[in-house]
Amino acid sequence: MSVKPYQHEAVLDFGVPAHRAAMKTALGEVRQRLGRYYPLVVGGKRIATDEEILSTNPSQPDEVVGRVGKAEPQHIDRALDAGWEAYHRWRRVAPSERARVLYRAAALMRQRRFELDAWEILEAGKPWAEADADVAEAIDFLEYYGRQMERLAHPVELVPLPDEDDVAFYQPLGVGVIIPPWNFPLAILTGMASAAIVAGNAVLLKPASPTPVLGALFVEIMEAAGLPPGVLNFVPGDGGRIGDYLVQHPHTRFISFTGSRDVGLRINRLAAEPQPGQRWIKRVVAEMGGKDAIIVDETANLEAAAQGIVVSAFGFQGQKCSACSRAIVVESVYDQVLARVRELTEALRIGPPEDGENQLGPVIDHRALDKILGYISWGKQHATLVTGGRRVERPGYFLEPTIFSDVAPGSKIEQEEIFGPVLAFIRVRDFDEALAVANDTDYGLTGSVYSARRDRIQRAALEFEVGNLYINRQCTGAIVGAHPFGGFNMSGTDAKTGSPDYLLQYLQMKAVAERLSP
Repeated sequence: MSVKPYQHEAVLDFGVPAHRAAMKTALGEVRQRLGRYYPLVVGGKRIATDEEILSTNPSQPDEVVGRVGKAEPQHIDRALDAGWEAYHRWRRVAPSERARVLYRAAALMRQRRFELDAWEILEAGKPWAEADADVAEAIDFLEYYGRQMERLAHPVELVPLPDEDDVAFYQPLGVGVIIPPWNFPLAILTGMASAAIVAGNAVLLKPASPTPVLGALFVEIMEAAGLPPGVLNFVPGDGGRIGDYLVQHPHTRFISFTGSRDVGLRINRLAAEPQPGQRWIKRVVAEMGGKDAIIVDETANLEAAAQGIVVSAFGFQGQKCSACSRAIVVESVYDQVLARVRELTEALRIGPPEDGENQLGPVIDHRALDKILGYISWGKQHATLVTGGRRVERPGYFLEPTIFSDVAPGSKIEQEEIFGPVLAFIRVRDFDEALAVANDTDYGLTGSVYSARRDRIQRAALEFEVGNLYINRQCTGAIVGAHPFGGFNMSGTDAKTGSPDYLLQYLQMKAVAERLSP
């Protein structure tokens, strides 16, 4: 069976009446399913637990989206045993057949697209466009990684020797742990899990506690796509209770994590210490945070720059590791850019994302809200508040998009990842200073430069210390297959998701040399 070349999944246009009607219908149907219970899945068997994770709607926190089983250490032991048992069978399945499981899962996601969008809106608080982009990216990961596995299934090209038959090929690692974030609750989860699975591994999936229902739906889809029992084990739970246990367990072969810097560094540290009975050095893929900057110089298209800043800073309430949290603008156009960004920001409509007219929804939970308000309080004392800065008085975790100007380089809100709708404007003399300020951070994930000067663009390509640099466009919205995604420095291991290299994180090369002459 031939496979068509990979093609990026286009997002839906909700200006089309049929799409709007379908979305409203899906929201109504999903609302009828709120509050259901989702058990653990270990070795293909459903396991109910005494304790539960309550997933709630961040727009209406007293509304329960779903009740999800909570794993304990004994469940992890069982899941690892089931994973290793399934792994020894799954690794021998032809790569093309493993890829077809992903293709079938992608087709199922397309069929359930509006439903999945609705779950994103209700569980994660994503506006319609952001929800659909997340589902489209999940489909992309399935389609792209399936094709990459088929490519990697071919023997590695080697230098031939006259008296040997030399071959090298990739084989899977074993059983690993997948720990995705809540901010892209289907896309990143799907990408991390499906890459490891199509490479021939078995996994334990621990979804983020704010969005476990979307994790349970992913498991349902993979089962319906024909994934054998035990290859994907669903073990939600408290990070403090089972997180370290998963990472330190001697039967864990690898850990794939996306989340905060502090947690990623802890995982890296714990995984590096071998445990009794452990036979390998654990492989860690850790994609962490960002403190991303957009540079605007005096030659830039200022309207395009202002639009790009607002989209990058406030899309999904700034809850993206790639979000623009620093606008670094040269002095001669600083006031003009700031005024336009303020105008665009104040025009954004805030409210429950279930209403498709709202462009900004809530932040994910009360802990996030309190943390962001703490940064805003600091900013009010040390910078100039331009707009926003207040909680929206309504049920849910709503916060006005906030802009501070005259933010000092090296200060708290210029250096630390806030992960919310807070933007710092920094005034610089020229492009040289702009680049120096942009690079003066521990992170190195995304960045953008708005300039008409070719020499400055070329310099930024070489000197702007980020894994993903964008020129004259927003610094968010990486596309699978087009923008290999991953950061430098404290932003993580630069695994480059959505790239031809990503599956190598879950594979190891074996070389076999056979002497032909006696």
